[in-house]
Amino acid sequence: MPANLRAMIEFAPKSLPPVSRNDDVQVFAAIGKRRKRVALMTGCAQKALNTDINDATIRILRRHGCEVVIAKGAGCCGAVTHHMGKTDASHGSAARNIRAWMAEKNGAGLDAVVINTSGCGTTVKDYGHMFCNDPLAEDAAMIAGLAKDISEVLEGLDLAKGGAPKMRVAYHAACSLQHGQQIKHAPRELLRRVGFEVVEPADAHLCCGSAGTYNLLQPEISGQLKARKQKTLAVLSPDVIAAGNIGCMMQIGSGNDVPVIHTVELLDWATGGPKPPALFP
Repeated sequence: MPANLRAMIEFAPKSLPPVSRNDDVQVFAAIGKRRKRVALMTGCAQKALNTDINDATIRILRRHGCEVVIAKGAGCCGAVTHHMGKTDASHGSAARNIRAWMAEKNGAGLDAVVINTSGCGTTVKDYGHMFCNDPLAEDAAMIAGLAKDISEVLEGLDLAKGGAPKMRVAYHAACSLQHGQQIKHAPRELLRRVGFEVVEPADAHLCCGSAGTYNLLQPEISGQLKARKQKTLAVLSPDVIAAGNIGCMMQIGSGNDVPVIHTVELLDWATGGPKPPALFP
């Protein structure tokens, strides 16, 4: 079997979760007084591979006063085709998002476009550059400015302190978050604020090997990066590994006995949400 095809098959999960109806076009009302109105980008991978991420994102935002919109017409951010040099396909996906979110912005208004997959967030924040010579330039720049990683939004929502169970969390900083978006402190500080013990691996600035489509196109080097990242995380003896990007979660979680969970799931749990399903035996 060709190496690339073998890598894809080995990377594929053994099963897929049921579809979450939370990803359908709709509006979730804020619980209590509304503080913000935000659009959630539901993404591609997590809708198919891990529906717990969007579910947790919606819950924690609603509990902290956000009305959450799943906008009609929004979909793939265009990152994967962008990585592969398929510019027309990438820009087509991005343009649909820009129009969908601008319709909400110009209608009932938007305070942010919330993104919980950092690879997608890096791309959406680049829409202004991608469309700088396009008729959509002004709208693209507006959406890029509204785009926020979930950790950026939660930073300003006064999450309760000290509600987390006693648990040692190894935080993996995704390259697209710490380098692409320059978000280095917010996720781990939020985890500490709600009461988790947070530890970080040596050489935390290095890639886990996922890198968009890199683990599929360059499986040998990707595998070496994965092994190194898993080793540096394992020596911390964590109860759980937290990350903010579905690609990293799948990469690090493959062949790993320690559960790998999205940061927002842990934050949701610590502030009144349910225990993340991945932590159940």
